[in-house]
Amino acid sequence: MSAMLSSLAPAAAGTGFTFLMTTLGAATVFFFIGAIRDQTRYAMNGFAAGVMTAASVWSLLLPAIEQAQGGSIPAWLPASAGLLIGALFLTGMDLLIPRFRKSSLSHQNALLMTAITLHNIPEGMAVGLAFAVAADGKALLAASTLALGIGIQNFPEGAAISLPLRQEGVSRFRAFLYGTLSGVVEPIFGLLAVLLAAFAAPLMPWLLSFAAGAMLYVVADELIPQSRGGYGVYGFFAGFVLMMILDVALG
Repeated sequence: MSAMLSSLAPAAAGTGFTFLMTTLGAATVFFFIGAIRDQTRYAMNGFAAGVMTAASVWSLLLPAIEQAQGGSIPAWLPASAGLLIGALFLTGMDLLIPRFRKSSLSHQNALLMTAITLHNIPEGMAVGLAFAVAADGKALLAASTLALGIGIQNFPEGAAISLPLRQEGVSRFRAFLYGTLSGVVEPIFGLLAVLLAAFAAPLMPWLLSFAAGAMLYVVADELIPQSRGGYGVYGFFAGFVLMMILDVALG
């Protein structure tokens, strides 16, 4: 019990850092002056699609497969089943959002916020669990490196929410607020994962792949069609390569 409680402070610091990076990414909206040109909008949609595609593979699906290895079921089962369940969940959200969304938030951006927020839940849990099992200095260093990597990845994700909201007419402060709120789930679920470490760890492959399915649904259904080729294609590759480098370099 004391070991679990002692893990709360470093887990709070680690997930607090990842949340801060989401907030800093969302704050990029304050540096855009005036209306956003169509070419820039297409590039931003493509960039968000590239970031989410790479994050789905390296941050979510591959770790889900790795964590499921050695279990009683095939390692591919949680990844593939969770992926499809996540896509089906977003399909349901796709049908419900037009009924419940506020007038200031477009259908596309409501889905985008939902997907990135869902993606941040297992990331926060992963950081929390990493600190929960950090019984020695080496494990603590590994947990800190994980928090650093996820935090740096969160910067473009915060921007991927706030900038499209701004280009559709939402005020800078509200766009920043929405982007920030997408990351607040990380410290919440990170600390919950520390408190419930024995129960949360077996669910991680399913949660990771679920978030990947949700993100890829938004990429395929909304972001790629809205990128319109040209600048959007270059934005996609820029976002994909950036997130791939961050994931691979920072582990």
